[in-house]
Amino acid sequence: MKIENLDDELGQEIKAALREMAYSTRASKDFKKRLMKMILDNHPEMKKKIAVIFGGCSPEYDISLQSAYGVIKNIDTDKYFPVLIGITRDGKWRLFQGDVEGIKSDTWNDDAFCSSVAVVPDRSESAIIRYSDSEIEMIHIDAAFPILHGKNGEDGTVQGVLEVGGIPIIGCGVLSSALCMDKERAHRLVSERGISVPKSFVIDRNTERKTIETYAETIGYPLFIKPIRAGSSFGVAKVSESKDLTEAINKAFDYDDKIIMEENIKGFEVGCAVMGGVAIKVGEVDEIELSDGFFDYTEKYSLKNSAIHVPARIDKSTAEQIKKTAKQIYRILDCNVFARVDMFLSDTGEIFFNEVNTIPGFTEHSRFPNMMKAAGYTFEQVVRMSIEQVLEK
Repeated sequence: MKIENLDDELGQEIKAALREMAYSTRASKDFKKRLMKMILDNHPEMKKKIAVIFGGCSPEYDISLQSAYGVIKNIDTDKYFPVLIGITRDGKWRLFQGDVEGIKSDTWNDDAFCSSVAVVPDRSESAIIRYSDSEIEMIHIDAAFPILHGKNGEDGTVQGVLEVGGIPIIGCGVLSSALCMDKERAHRLVSERGISVPKSFVIDRNTERKTIETYAETIGYPLFIKPIRAGSSFGVAKVSESKDLTEAINKAFDYDDKIIMEENIKGFEVGCAVMGGVAIKVGEVDEIELSDGFFDYTEKYSLKNSAIHVPARIDKSTAEQIKKTAKQIYRILDCNVFARVDMFLSDTGEIFFNEVNTIPGFTEHSRFPNMMKAAGYTFEQVVRMSIEQVLEK
C-alpha cells in the first residue's frame, strides 16, 4: 500500500523505519534487496538523488558529455535517481530533464527540457535551487558526480562550489583536484617521496629566450612542452629540434599562462586505475603502444597510430610494482574515490610518474573502466562502488 505525504515529519520517520527494516532484518541479502526494491518502486521519491554534472567551460566539453553519458547509462536507477546538471560552454548551470541521448549528441541545451539551477550555499541544505521567472524549487542532493574534464571542473573549482554547499563529492576533493591538475606541483610532491619524475623546468610569459634555450640544452632533445594546467593533451607538443621550440611554446600558452618543459622518457606509457579511500582497489595496468609521434589528443580518441593493451605486455613483477607506485601516488596527492595514475616505464625498467587524472574518461572505450573491467569489475560496478563509498560514510 502506498503511503502518502512522505515529506512531513511522520513521513520522514516512516522512511527511516522502512530503510532500517530493509537493511537490518535477519534475512538473506536477496530478500533485503527485493524488499528495498519494492519500497523504492512504490516510492521513487525515496531514492538517493545523485547529481551528474557534465559539460563545462573547458576545451574538453565534448569529452565530458560522452563520459557523463557513460556514467548515466550505468547508474543503478533502482536505487538512485540521477539529477542531470549541464554546464554550458559559457558557464550557465542548467537542470536537464530530457532524453539522456541529448547529452551524447550535444542537443541537451534546449529550453524545452532545461531550467536554470544553482548550488545552494547553505551547507545545512545540501541542495540545488531551480529557478525561473515564475517559480523557485529547492531540490535536495545526496551526492554529486562531477564528470568535468580539464579546467573549471577537474581542477577543484566545481568541487569547491559543491563543498561550500555541503554536497558530498563522488571523486577527488578540492585540494587533490587542484594539486593533480598542476603538473609541476604534483611532480614536486611525488618526487619528494622518492618516486622518479622526468626532469623539467617551468616557463612563464616573462621567461627570457636565453633561459629557455639553456633549459632545453639541459634536458636535451626530444623534449615535451606542456601547459601546466590542461588535460587531454591540449597544447602538448613533442619538440625534436630547437627550431620548433618557439611554436610549441606559443601553442601551449594558448591553454595556460605557465608551461612546463619536460624530459622525454625513453620507453612507453602505462596507467593504473585506482579506486577507494581507506581501502584501495586497483585495475589491471594498461600500456600505450605507439608506432609514431606521441599520445596526443587525436591519438587518444582515434588510435590511428597507437594501441592500448590491457593488461600491459609486461611481466607480473613489473605490473605489481607499477600498481604499488600508483597507490603511493594516489595517497601522496590525497586522491579519493577514483583516479587514473599515468606513468612511464623506461627502457631500463624504471617507473616515472607522469600525471594523475582525477576525473578520467568514463566512456565504454575509456582506459579507466577497461582497466577495472580487466580486474573483474563491470562498468556498472565501478559506478556503484564510487557512489556507495560516498553515501556510506
